[in-house]
Amino acid sequence: MKKILSYILSPLFYLIFGLILLIFHPLLVISRLVFGRNGMDRMTSWFNWVVMKSLCILGANFKFKGFKKLPSNQPIIFLSNHQSMWDIPPLMWKFRRHHPKFIAKKELARFIPSVSFNINFGGSVAIDRSKPKEAVKKIAAFAKRINKNKFSVCIFPEGTRTMDGAMKPFKKSGIEALLKEMPNALFVPIAIKNTGKIDYKGKFLKRLGVKVTYSFLQPRKLTLENATSELAIMREEMMLAIA
Repeated sequence: MKKILSYILSPLFYLIFGLILLIFHPLLVISRLVFGRNGMDRMTSWFNWVVMKSLCILGANFKFKGFKKLPSNQPIIFLSNHQSMWDIPPLMWKFRRHHPKFIAKKELARFIPSVSFNINFGGSVAIDRSKPKEAVKKIAAFAKRINKNKFSVCIFPEGTRTMDGAMKPFKKSGIEALLKEMPNALFVPIAIKNTGKIDYKGKFLKRLGVKVTYSFLQPRKLTLENATSELAIMREEMMLAIA
């Protein structure tokens, strides 16, 4: 029965998701032109809320565990495992008061309505993974802006998605580049469970009724000296939370 429903609901979801991208693109442009970056941030938050709610068509259910109020007078680095593109909208909505920005791969900064405009003009940064030295320089400049404005960064240290939930080793270069410019940043690890199941191993048909969990783990400070050991600890905590 679920497979039959998936044949019906998956195309409907794709249609609605495509319409959301097309409808919000001019709204983001207008909000940026008329109200500046703050106005665009608010519109981006609503865009991500609508995308998150659109997943309810597939019966997806989102639960947030252990979330606590965070300080607004310092930059924050949200560090998470990465299973799917659907990781992002709930993070953007849940932490909207901290103006979350992303380090995105360059492919996302082109030709995708709403998404590409937000990356290029909303304060995030797009990097070319094939050019690590250039990427580190871009991240450093990006971190300076985040630190100055006391905004937040969402980073996926695995560097790529793992649909099956099996976490890859963390890459340190991007985090170290952030730390050099944001030494007082608070690191907040978030463990995401099951978003990869929605995509059903990359198949056209989506999996229905997936229960997604975002677990808020213990915030902490990192330094360049303890980054390697602390990242290893956070990775173990995430693996335990999604096990």
